[in-house]
Amino acid sequence: MRLPFAAVLLTAMTTSAAVPIAAAAQTAAPLPASNPFAKPSTLPFEAPPFDRIKDADYQPALEAGMAEQLAEVNNIVRVRSMPTFDNTIAALERSGRLLERAALAFYGVNGANTNDVLQKTQEVLAPKFAAHQDAIQLNPQLFARVKSLYEAASENRGEKLTPEQFQVLTLTYENMVRAGAELSPADKTKLSALNAQLSTLETAFQQKLLAAAKAGALVVDDRAKLAGLSEAEIAAAADAAKERGLTGKYVLKLQNTTEQPALAALTDRSTREALFNASWTRAEKGDANDTRATISQLAELRAQKAKLLGFATWADYVLSDQMAKNPTTALGFMQQLGKPVGAEQRREAAELQQQIKAEGGDFQLKPWDWDLYSEKLRKAKYDLNQDELKPYFEINKVLTDGVFYAANQLYGITFKRRTDIPVYQPDVMVYEVSEENGTPIGLMYFDYWKRDNKNGGAWMSNFVNQSKLLGTKPVIYNVGNFTKPAAGQPALITFDDVTTMFHEFGHALHGLFANQTYPSVSGTNTARDFVEFPSQFNEHWALDPKVLPHYAVNRQGQVIPPALVAKIKRAATFNTGSSFGQALAAAELDMSWHSLPASLGRQDVNVFEPKALAATGLDTDDVPPRYRSSYFLHIWGNGYSAGYYAYQWTKMLDANAYAWFENHGGLTRANGQRFRDMILSKGHTEDYAPMFRAFNGKDPEVGPLLHDLGLNADGGRVAAE
Repeated sequence: MRLPFAAVLLTAMTTSAAVPIAAAAQTAAPLPASNPFAKPSTLPFEAPPFDRIKDADYQPALEAGMAEQLAEVNNIVRVRSMPTFDNTIAALERSGRLLERAALAFYGVNGANTNDVLQKTQEVLAPKFAAHQDAIQLNPQLFARVKSLYEAASENRGEKLTPEQFQVLTLTYENMVRAGAELSPADKTKLSALNAQLSTLETAFQQKLLAAAKAGALVVDDRAKLAGLSEAEIAAAADAAKERGLTGKYVLKLQNTTEQPALAALTDRSTREALFNASWTRAEKGDANDTRATISQLAELRAQKAKLLGFATWADYVLSDQMAKNPTTALGFMQQLGKPVGAEQRREAAELQQQIKAEGGDFQLKPWDWDLYSEKLRKAKYDLNQDELKPYFEINKVLTDGVFYAANQLYGITFKRRTDIPVYQPDVMVYEVSEENGTPIGLMYFDYWKRDNKNGGAWMSNFVNQSKLLGTKPVIYNVGNFTKPAAGQPALITFDDVTTMFHEFGHALHGLFANQTYPSVSGTNTARDFVEFPSQFNEHWALDPKVLPHYAVNRQGQVIPPALVAKIKRAATFNTGSSFGQALAAAELDMSWHSLPASLGRQDVNVFEPKALAATGLDTDDVPPRYRSSYFLHIWGNGYSAGYYAYQWTKMLDANAYAWFENHGGLTRANGQRFRDMILSKGHTEDYAPMFRAFNGKDPEVGPLLHDLGLNADGGRVAAE
C-alpha cells in the first residue's frame, strides 16, 4: 500500500483538517542549529541524516516546524496587495519546509522502527498536528484569498494559469471547503474538538495494535507441534523466542492479516487453531491493547464530523474527491463482484471438505484448515508445492534481477547501490535511481524484514517529495514484513512475497517518475482509488516470460523450469474465492462502518461486525475478512477509512490497463514509456477518469477483472486457457 502520510498534513493543501493552532505550537522554542533538521540535509537528494538524528530531535523540530509554517501563512494573509497565484497558492506550497523535513523522517522511522520515545512523541504531537492543520485550513483570511482566486479563475478573470496551476488552485479551494472553511465560528469550534479527538484516537489505535500483535504471538512449547514447517522456519521461531527471553520455546509472530503464513504448512490441527485464534483475537482480549472501544468511538466521531461538514455519512465525505465520487458507485462496483466471488468461495469450500474426507478427516472445514488443505489441493491439481518455488526466490536477486530488471526494460531506468547513505536500521538498503542517459532521478530505500517494532503489512512513502518549485527530487522507501531467515540460511521468500515486492515498487515508480512543479499534486498524492493502480499493475511483471527467468534462479544457478512456471500460471486463479474474497469482505466491512449516519450513535463491535459481514453475501464463515475490525490498521490508523475498496477498484483499472498492454505487444520499452508519460508521471495534475480514459481508450469495465480472477459475472468459471 501507499502509506497515507500524515506528513501531507505539512503542506497547506492537505485534505485533512483539525483545530485552530494551540498556543504551544505558536510559541515553540527556536530550533538550535545543532538539531539535524534545522537546515536542509547536505546528503545527496537531501536524504535524512539518520546517522545524526536522535530520537529526541524529532519533537522540537516538529514543533518548531509548525510554528515556522504558521508564521509563513500569517505573512501570506498580511500581504496588502491583491491575491495572486504566486503570493497565495505558490506561497502555501513553499511553506512548511522544516516541518516536512522532520515529519517525513519521523513518520517513516516511527512506522518501521519505533520505540517508546517515538511513540510518546507521536502521542504528544497528534493533537498538535491536528490543531496545526486547522490553523491553516480554517483561517478565514487565507480562505478569502483562495476563494477570490478560485472564483476569478473559474470565470476566466484575472491572471492566466497553466493547467497544473489551475488544478492546484481548485484542489486548494475544495480541500479548504471540505476541511470546514465555510463553517460558522461555532461549528468550527465543534470541528476543532472532533479533530483533536480523532487524531488522538487514531494514534491510540496504532499503538494498541502494535502492542497487541507483539503480545498475541503464539508461543509453542513442543517442537513436535510445529510439524510441517521447514527447518529454517523452526529455527526462525526459536530465534524469535530467544529474543523474548524464552528458552526452549518457539514463537510464531503475527503478520498484519487474519491469515498467517504458517497455516499453510502446520500439520498439527490444534496448533493451526491456536495460531488462527491468536491472530483473530489479538486486539480483543479485554486488556490494555483491546481496540474495540477505540474503533467504536472513531466510527461515531467520523460520522459526526461528516454531518457537521454537510455529508450524510463519513463514506460520502471521503468519496466526494475520489475517482468513484460516491459510496453508491463504490458499493455498486463491489456488488458486481459479490455474486461470482461468493459462488466461487462455496465451490472451493466444498472441494476442500472433500479433500479432508478423502484423507480420512472427520471434521468440518474451519478457517484454520483452509490454507493447509488448499495447498494440498493445489499440489494435487497442479502438482505445485510452494516449497518447490522458494529456492528460486532469493530476495536480493528478486530485487536486482527481477524488480529492477523489469523497470529497466519498461522505463530504461538503472539502479546503483549506495552504502554511503545513512540508514535508520542496519538491514535497510539504499539505491540511487537514474534515467537511461544517466541523469539521477532519486533514491530508494528498502526495509524488508519483519521486526516486533515495525507496523504490520507493506508500504511505500517518501522521505523527500518531488517538486520543481522546491528543486527537490524524490527519496522513497519500500517497507515489508518478510520472515528473516536464521543466521547462515539463504534469504528465500515466497512467491507472494515476490508479488509484494513488485507491488510496492509500483508505488515507488509512481513517486520516482513524479514530474510536477507543485508538491501537493506530485507523485502519489492522488486519490485512494487511483493510487493503488500503478502498484497492482506492476505485479504483472513478476511472471512475465522475459522477467521471471532473469531472477528466478536457485543457488545452483538453475533457472526456474518452464514446467514449474506453467504450474504457477495454471494455478494463478486457484483459491481466488478465498484470496480475493478476503479483501472484498474487508472492503465491505470498512464501507459498512463508514456508512453509518451520526444519528445511529456508537456501535457495539461484537454486534456490528457479524451483521455487516453477513450482509456481504460472501462466505465469511469459511473465509474470514482479510482484516477484522479490531486490527484493521488501514481504516483506523492509516488513512484508508471508507477507502479499502480502492484495492479492488484499482484492480479493475489494473486489469483494463494490462489488457491494453497485452493487445499492444506486452512488455516493451515503447509501451512502458507511454504508461509513464500518461499515468505514472501525471500525479494529480488531471482528473482521474479522463486520465485513465486517455491511456486506455475507454472507461474501465469489470469484465477484465473477473477474467483475471477466472470468473464470469454469472458466478461461473472462465475456461482454462
